[in-house]
Amino acid sequence: MPIAVEIAEPVRATSAVVFASPHSGRVYPQAFLAAVAVDPLVLRSSEDAYVDLLLAQAPDHGAPLITSQVPRAYVDFNRAADELDPALVNGAKRAGLNPRIASGLGVLARVVANGRAIYSGKIEMPEAKARISRYWHPYHAALSATLERQHRRFGQVLLCDVHSMPHEALSGHVSRGASRPDIVIGDRWGAACGPEIAAQVEAVFRAAGLTVARNAPFAGAYITQRYGQPAQGMHVIQIEIDRALYLDEARVEPSAQFPEFQRLMGGIVAQIARIDVGGVPLEVAAQ
Repeated sequence: MPIAVEIAEPVRATSAVVFASPHSGRVYPQAFLAAVAVDPLVLRSSEDAYVDLLLAQAPDHGAPLITSQVPRAYVDFNRAADELDPALVNGAKRAGLNPRIASGLGVLARVVANGRAIYSGKIEMPEAKARISRYWHPYHAALSATLERQHRRFGQVLLCDVHSMPHEALSGHVSRGASRPDIVIGDRWGAACGPEIAAQVEAVFRAAGLTVARNAPFAGAYITQRYGQPAQGMHVIQIEIDRALYLDEARVEPSAQFPEFQRLMGGIVAQIARIDVGGVPLEVAAQ
């Protein structure tokens, strides 16, 4: 069975930044694979495949890295625990569905790439609750505790919630004559992160030669909404990386460009970890 949450801690905490990759899990329970109605390769298309490896140097630069072995198709940590799809889970409420649930992308996904159904039927509520209890709650408990610890230590904290986007996801979102973005930074239009901090993160990617867009078409989902409280010194940005930069999307394997891009991301992670998010450590302020 996959491990719900793994935290790689720095030997010495020198950064107020936390890096996380909630969708790079690739350990699939055998019972789940036996129950799905799609090819495992199609199932894997929902992963932010190998993003965890792109961020692996974060602890070397004084910042914790939070990952999970749990695949997104099994439990999605970037959804609320109660975002249950009634078209998938027997007994789930039909009232108050948001667009994510309606499209089949609740906390337990109903569909994968191009809207293909993951299951041939429904799953029962006890199974849904068991997955959420075993995986979703431990992941968010660990994420919350890490952010609170960093906030106490540094006075403010920045969570970089890192994802990857299919290359085709930007089709129709690029204006005529505009450059196709390599990176999309989502800060909920300023609601989840202080503008100065978001600007510094964007500048790091641009200095590395990457094209950056802000909030379109990805402004940030549940994690950004839940944890982003800039007025309280809790800053969150969602970072989407074009998979074409490092991944063979058809095979869900690192491409020939992966080593070079991994080195580039190592430098980017180092620069972001050095960002001064401001603030006075609460432990010091209380003295």
